Amino acid sequence: MLPQSNRLKKKRDFDRVFKKGQGFKEDFITFKIAKNNFKSSRFGFVVSKSFSKKASIRNKIKRRLRELVRVRLPEIKKGIDGIFVVAPGLKKKNFLEIKELVEKLFRKSKII
Repeated sequence: MLPQSNRLKKKRDFDRVFKKGQGFKEDFITFKIAKNNFKSSRFGFVVSKSFSKKASIRNKIKRRLRELVRVRLPEIKKGIDGIFVVAPGLKKKNFLEIKELVEKLFRKSKII
């Protein structure tokens, strides 16, 4: 599970990343990043109802993304806020395919 100190929670933090952040897109995932003034990096996950009407499916995708971030957390640069925005096509992907997409996004954004 992703530690509390590494989670984006407040609406104003999400809004700041969406307005000032730099975006990267890979297949069905968009990754927005912005610098923060903290010693740790924080991440948020957006999976809308257009992805699936069922909350259990939306939560499953968020759990997978959180785990992929948690595993790479020691290698990620400090002082970054990141948001993963998921598009509906990701439903058809398995865990390994999602992992590859997240790895590509990390390399593209140069946070690893």
